[in-house]
Amino acid sequence: MDLTKTDKTTLAGLYIAKFDKQALEALGFSGMWQAFNVIGYSLGSSPASIKNYRDEFDRLFPNPRKGWQRELKTRSKKIFDNFNYLDFVPFTDLMKSFLIPNYEEEKSVAALINSDNNESVAKRLITGKAAEEYFKITYPSIVEFKNYDLKDTTNLACGFDFKLFLDTDFYCVEVKGLNANKGNIMFTEKEFFVASKLQRQYCLFVVKNFVEKPYHQIFFDPLNSDLSFQKNEIIVTQINYSALIKV
Repeated sequence: MDLTKTDKTTLAGLYIAKFDKQALEALGFSGMWQAFNVIGYSLGSSPASIKNYRDEFDRLFPNPRKGWQRELKTRSKKIFDNFNYLDFVPFTDLMKSFLIPNYEEEKSVAALINSDNNESVAKRLITGKAAEEYFKITYPSIVEFKNYDLKDTTNLACGFDFKLFLDTDFYCVEVKGLNANKGNIMFTEKEFFVASKLQRQYCLFVVKNFVEKPYHQIFFDPLNSDLSFQKNEIIVTQINYSALIKV
């Protein structure tokens, strides 16, 4: 079944209404507004839309909220009829597939590694996607980026997430997300190197406060800004296997 953006938004509301606090915990959210914000921006919808669909489904489930005391709208009823049979685990899996980039690949690797930090990685990926979608929605209203065109480079591993260009002028933008008003952000070695070369044309765009109401802070030439980057060097032992190919 091909799901539209509105279908996914409706499903998010159904998921939260049905599983309530269990749903928040599964996706790493500390509260409802963090869920509305992160899921809303990740899906390219408004946080208020997620809340509205949750309110619409609330009266159908045993939770502390009353919800809207009215019949389901046609689309909502269709989504309810087609998906309400899902138990917690498969429904959570479906939601993560909306929110985590390349989710099937991430899930396969996680199953093989069975690492204790898989959940924390998933939470960072979810917040990161929400921050990227926030940027795509917001950048046209930012004075420095007015009339610039956007190229999405998130899958190119080039040291930044987006390239903005206007004639011969350009900015390379790396987007980071923070759930609170402050916290640590990390640059990979490539991101740091590209930022050092591009300087003023490299922009760090930090989306803050997903727990309440997101807003952003911009750092042009971040390595020469008020930020203080500390090098963290991790020594990794790499194991490989060789085999002789005979004639």
